[in-house]
Amino acid sequence: MEHDSFVNASSVLILDIQNNNITGYESGALLNLPNVTLKLFGNPVCNDSSPGGNVCTEYNGSILNLSLPNTATSPSLQCSSELTCDPSRNFELVYGLSLLYGQCHCAYPLNIGYRLKSPGFAIFPPYEDGFIVYLSSGLNLSVYQVNVSSYNWEPGPRLNMNINLFPKNTTNEFTEAEVDNLFNTFSTWSIPDNDTFGPYEVLFLNRDFPYNGTLSSGTTSSLSGGAIAGIIISVIIFTAVLVAVIMVLIAKRQQRYTRARRHYERIKVAGVKDFTYEEMAKATNNFDKSTEVGQGGYGKVYRGTLADGTVVAIKRAQEGSLQGTREFCNEIELLSRVHHRNLVSLIGFCDDEDEQMLVYEYMENGTVRDHLNSNSKQPLNFATRIQIALGSARGIHYLHTEANPPIYHRDIKASNILLDSYRRAKVADFGLSRLAPVAELEGDTGGDVSTVVKGTPGYLDPEYFYTHKLSDKSDVYSFGVVLLELITGMQAITKGKNLVREVNLAYEAGMLLSIVDHRMGPYPAECLRPLISMAISCCQDDTNSRPSMSEVVRELEAIWSLIPDKNTMVSLETSISTDSGVNYSKDLVYNNLLVSSDVSGRALMTNSIPEVSPR
Repeated sequence: MEHDSFVNASSVLILDIQNNNITGYESGALLNLPNVTLKLFGNPVCNDSSPGGNVCTEYNGSILNLSLPNTATSPSLQCSSELTCDPSRNFELVYGLSLLYGQCHCAYPLNIGYRLKSPGFAIFPPYEDGFIVYLSSGLNLSVYQVNVSSYNWEPGPRLNMNINLFPKNTTNEFTEAEVDNLFNTFSTWSIPDNDTFGPYEVLFLNRDFPYNGTLSSGTTSSLSGGAIAGIIISVIIFTAVLVAVIMVLIAKRQQRYTRARRHYERIKVAGVKDFTYEEMAKATNNFDKSTEVGQGGYGKVYRGTLADGTVVAIKRAQEGSLQGTREFCNEIELLSRVHHRNLVSLIGFCDDEDEQMLVYEYMENGTVRDHLNSNSKQPLNFATRIQIALGSARGIHYLHTEANPPIYHRDIKASNILLDSYRRAKVADFGLSRLAPVAELEGDTGGDVSTVVKGTPGYLDPEYFYTHKLSDKSDVYSFGVVLLELITGMQAITKGKNLVREVNLAYEAGMLLSIVDHRMGPYPAECLRPLISMAISCCQDDTNSRPSMSEVVRELEAIWSLIPDKNTMVSLETSISTDSGVNYSKDLVYNNLLVSSDVSGRALMTNSIPEVSPR
């Protein structure tokens, strides 16, 4: 690659290789160019010395202004004045025909709201043509029929797009069958995933004119008196029905509110305290920022001290939070029914002055995710990770087998497992949990529940995602991802890479040791193999191939018993074997670039040579 090719280029090259194990580098001519950026934050080279410049400052995608909307390039072709496209009537120029073939043609597009949830790039224009080819192929359309009219970046980063789909150049509108086929393709997620563009979601599908109704072509005659009378009667009937529906909805809402208040009264009887807003404000020094200890989709979490001196965690809902009144009531109901040493305890709630807050026991050591972060000052050793896995597994096992009826958590993840002062794990956040069907036999989990898919990407059970059937094995899958996080130190999804997929690839390639988080220090080799094997079993696509939480607890207890001294571990050089009988020795692993001194297992890639992502 010639350095001169970047001097006058309009593109930007970002070499983001943070959080690896790079111990040194030499700045060359390429890195001196203004549109080339290198980021080494989290590498040993930034700890031992200062390389100069800002290569060691943390990069989170903010080099670019990702919030500004962008409009795709319009064709420069000058069309005849006889061609009249009227955008106000949704009659637009087919940009693809103009750009690719120099043809001027107007048509009625279908407008789609489309979001890339984890794209593998930070600059869209160089990838726009490839995206159009990818999407048109998935929709069985020609390339000229797809146009990205605008796009904008959101935090994550995620890429929002407005996409226009045009009919073939032989007509100016889609047939009803073509519209139905396109809508069915989007609604059934039939477009295959792509490594570059990652997972996607459809935000909206607009049926603007002429697709919002049926029009008779060529009919220009005036309406008869009978037709006008029929229209008036239809409008009156429709208005009456609409008013009736609104009244029913208002009545149902009032009933829900009344039931919710009665529900709170029942909870008070069960011993969960109902706090006032004034008490919560006093406990947190009027929600002073110094008392803030965390933030999530629901709102902010504060450290508070009650009047009796009890230190608590107060989760305060914010306006427009991802969770709402249903999740608020659901968490109160479920946590007031369950009591286990590995489940976080609910002390009370506040539903006062239009504020919703939940009050929990305070967990001094934060979340498991906090301790697995590469910036953590106190990385967890192997024994502590097994202890955390065993404790959280026992909590989930209690929900599945001892709660009556059983409870499916539906949002098991590293950030929902909290650690107390003794680093004892406790499962938290029951806002999305569901009660299982009542089991016919004692000890059964009660089967599955048909429900809207909710949860966190990267932890979602694939079968639950596709079938909308939630079961105890859905929690098992999510817990398997947590086990893989404990083993590797990696996140469930990072830079478009899925942890489950990466671990399976390493397993099949005989590279198991390359995925182990070196920061947890030495560990017994005889403990690591069954731990990885069980984690992979939990993450099988087929629910019947996954173990139950009872089996998971038994296996973790067996692994815990194999640790002779919780503070003394064998070194990384010890060989381990997989179920396939392949032996992974020190020489085999350390000769591979994935686990060299320059790249750690925490930055696991799918290829043998580490790749530099464009983001």
